[in-house]
Amino acid sequence: MLPIFVVNNHGQFNHLIHRKLRDMDIEVRMIPNTTAPSDVEAGCSGIVLGGGPSLERAGNCAEYLDLGLPVLGICLGLHVIATARGGQVGPGSHGGYGGVTVEITGESEILAGYEGPIHVWASHADEVKQVPDGFVVHARSDICPVEAMGSADERIYGVQWHPEVSHTENGDLLFRNFERICGE
Repeated sequence: MLPIFVVNNHGQFNHLIHRKLRDMDIEVRMIPNTTAPSDVEAGCSGIVLGGGPSLERAGNCAEYLDLGLPVLGICLGLHVIATARGGQVGPGSHGGYGGVTVEITGESEILAGYEGPIHVWASHADEVKQVPDGFVVHARSDICPVEAMGSADERIYGVQWHPEVSHTENGDLLFRNFERICGE
């Protein structure tokens, strides 16, 4: 199977995402967000859009959504997905990184196997304010109504939290689910 590409959006956690996948024996490669879409399409089985400081520095990420490959957006990656597909992102009322209890709101491929609320580590400096057409909210919290969303038809998913950090409960499960989606 081709590797999963982790797109580096200049965020502090991108290397942790790459290392987490590698440590899970998932074939992975980190690429800059300036990589040509044609090179991404030809070289991977799926794409993880990592976090970063701003949508303005997300390079070609929005173009990667049109390649027909599975995509998992993490934090800023979620925001790229939302804005590229017609949703809206705005400032959250609870900035900074910290622990959040997330409620899974329905069944989804990306969150398969999670039961009950989970404790995650997230930043809510910015968050999805309007979900794009064709996307479903998969998780929420007391401070954010869109902690996770996805489009099963497009195989595009996003989470507000960071599954790659040890503070997130069972983050490996989310990555295993994405690996399975990439292999289908």
